[in-house]
Amino acid sequence: MNRRQLLHASVAVSAAAVLPRAADAQSGAALTFSPSYVRELARALATKAFVPPDEKLPDALKNLNYDQYRSIRFVPEKALWHDERLPFEAQFFHRGFFYKNRVDIFQVANRNVTQVVYRRDDFSFGEGLGQWPDADLGFAGFRIHTPINKPDYYDELCVFLGASYFRAVAKGQTYGLSARGLAIDTGESKGEEFPVFKAFWLEKPAPNASSMVIHALLDSKSAAASYRFTIRPGQTTAFDVEMALYPRADVEHAGLAPMTSMFFFGPNDRKDFDDFRPAVHDSDGLSIFNGRGEQIWRPLNNPHDLQVSSFGDVNLGGFGLMQRERNYLAYQDLESSFETRPSLWFEPIGDWGEGAVKLFEIPTKEEVHDNIAALWQPKQPLTAKSEHIFTYRLHWGPDAPKADALARFTRTGIGSRGDDGKLFVLELMGDHLKGVDPKTIKGVVTAEKAEISNVVTQPNPATGGWRLSFQCSVKGQASIELRAFLAQNDAPVSEVWIYRWTP
Repeated sequence: MNRRQLLHASVAVSAAAVLPRAADAQSGAALTFSPSYVRELARALATKAFVPPDEKLPDALKNLNYDQYRSIRFVPEKALWHDERLPFEAQFFHRGFFYKNRVDIFQVANRNVTQVVYRRDDFSFGEGLGQWPDADLGFAGFRIHTPINKPDYYDELCVFLGASYFRAVAKGQTYGLSARGLAIDTGESKGEEFPVFKAFWLEKPAPNASSMVIHALLDSKSAAASYRFTIRPGQTTAFDVEMALYPRADVEHAGLAPMTSMFFFGPNDRKDFDDFRPAVHDSDGLSIFNGRGEQIWRPLNNPHDLQVSSFGDVNLGGFGLMQRERNYLAYQDLESSFETRPSLWFEPIGDWGEGAVKLFEIPTKEEVHDNIAALWQPKQPLTAKSEHIFTYRLHWGPDAPKADALARFTRTGIGSRGDDGKLFVLELMGDHLKGVDPKTIKGVVTAEKAEISNVVTQPNPATGGWRLSFQCSVKGQASIELRAFLAQNDAPVSEVWIYRWTP
């Protein structure tokens, strides 16, 4: 894991304070696990006053620096189920550095619950860490390994570490953006509330299992929740998520299926960066399939000021933070390999009603920060002392799961045209555009409070796709909302490109 992957501060409470039967599980007493086990815990937890996180650790661990924490490694041969050669294994993260909060982890086998007990001998430690008493410190989180790329090697598939953050990869990919269990008050002036996963239950996989089930208990000042993740690795790794949410108070700004990513600069936004690389980002755009059947592409920015975009919708089809650019030459970074970072697509299951996809773009001067967030915000507040059930699927992989006939925007380039103009050059790809008569294709471009000129559409023989370019007057404008698509005989043949230009 690199430095940015470690920069998610976490907060959590020891499960011993909120799980009435945790002590029994730790002592070895058999507890019977049922499908409603964690949901009942969440429902009961929400009836109690929120207990602030307890971050108590020995001084030698809580004052670790980045390099010292990285020197603490879990011994792979001590992985859960390693000696049984099952399709999945679990390794654990030590507490310390930013990860001071205890996370209790349980194993479920034949419906029996036992606690995974911390053992110092399961870790190797670097030099100069100091001494601390031998005690049950618990864990900071865990990661799941399974063969993805080779049948005889257990690759890292996913990791749960820090607050309610988790991330995953598919075949041939490396870690990039993250998902979260829940977001509350993101972008609000009073400050964001960060819920935490405080306990997990790992179901022991069968010898021939192609999926793994993980249960989680989440807690926060405003709500408690339970989760059931069914994880299926492959060319695209899918998480089927069943969530039951129990607010302690009305939650007006709930962020469901939140995801966070990094956009430092790209061909649309690199004027402030003196860097040998052409682009640096984990995701390059927000894709939305809205309830009206429209497909939207919104390229990302690293703005000078916080930018919040809201896409209102009813019966959302899905959204995702995508990494469409898959060519090494677009990045030329041998270490980071941004071209191998996954896209993350959210697919709601059932009727999610009315709400909005919210996009938050936060200015950053360093690529170590996740400065992009996207989430679904229901229109109606989630009411206190009630149960709210949400089911959805997360797709980690090279693209959105659904193939579509519409041409897609693959690159947004922006350059100056005099003191008061910008040239926008948009690249598109799509089988639907191959072999069509160029005379029947036109670009449709509109802008608020700005003049559009020199709209040109033409095939791009170098890419096998098409190019749409236009000029836009920007003098004296604080910001401009732009919209563009390709049409054939007045019918859309591409998704809709939406962009906010800011000086």
